[in-house]
Amino acid sequence: MPTQCSATEIGFGRAGGRRVVADFDGGMVSSDAGALLRGEADKAIGLTDRFAACFADRRNPLMTVHALKAMVAQRVFGLALGYEDLNDHDDLRGDPVLGVLLGKLEREGEAPGLLAGKSTLNRLEHAPGAGKAPRYHKVDHDGAAIEKLFVELFLDAHQKAPRQIVLDLDATDDPLHGDQEGRFFHGYYDCYCYLPLYVFCGRHLLAAKLRRSDIDGSAGSVEEMERIVAQIRERWPKVKIVLRADSGFAREALMAWCEANKVDYVFGLARNPRLEGRIADALDEARLLSQANAGQPARAFRDFEWSTKESWSRRRSARPNGPAAKPTRAFS
Repeated sequence: MPTQCSATEIGFGRAGGRRVVADFDGGMVSSDAGALLRGEADKAIGLTDRFAACFADRRNPLMTVHALKAMVAQRVFGLALGYEDLNDHDDLRGDPVLGVLLGKLEREGEAPGLLAGKSTLNRLEHAPGAGKAPRYHKVDHDGAAIEKLFVELFLDAHQKAPRQIVLDLDATDDPLHGDQEGRFFHGYYDCYCYLPLYVFCGRHLLAAKLRRSDIDGSAGSVEEMERIVAQIRERWPKVKIVLRADSGFAREALMAWCEANKVDYVFGLARNPRLEGRIADALDEARLLSQANAGQPARAFRDFEWSTKESWSRRRSARPNGPAAKPTRAFS
């Protein structure tokens, strides 16, 4: 017996004198309408245009369907919408919202043309650095220009130079679930991961460096600060810069660089028996304050000179503070 199917409607009876149907001829739909707001933000700061300028396209124009700027914008918008994998773009090729943002809507009332698929966008993912021209790679990137762009966007977001800015350094885990190159087990994070380095100023990302995890968390921080601080001071020569990080960055090389370049810093110190003995009275005071305040967190402050036994070249100012019954951190 042949099956009878309805390609457009499925009836579900009547309710309140009205027919209830499921209709599948809604046309082109998208769940990514929020990308339109991101598109307006992109127009305001010119992110994708400026980012695309960091790439060089050596493809034959007569054989090119997807312009370099469109490919860059598609990847940026895809990441912003939560589509991390290139495989996602095989399904996003016909997304009408992304099509409109990337200029694929030719005439009013027409469906947008297809966007780039994963194979085309893969050329961006594997674009070699500037000065390299492998035979089969026609798209290159300038890594230094991309790094500089992050700081430029931060500087352009201010109408005038602030009196002081605080730069936050941090290293965190980027878990791996395969046999990627540079894969190592990290004891602190208890997983196989990369250990990227980030530099933020408030909500502005100034640097993101992907690193292997078999290194010290502060590795490369001096080089990053040299580059970022120089670029900031070129635009804002009088701004006061404060560097802030946890105990993983309380390293002689970074602190000595800050002192030599007039950059203030606030670094955490890892708790240890020697430090606990030095601030025992502050810990007791904080504990008593907490008990007197129904167990609420309390802080006690002390100023003193502090140095490690071997790794630091000199004594530095420290101020311990922290909630009662929790590790007290000393800051230099």
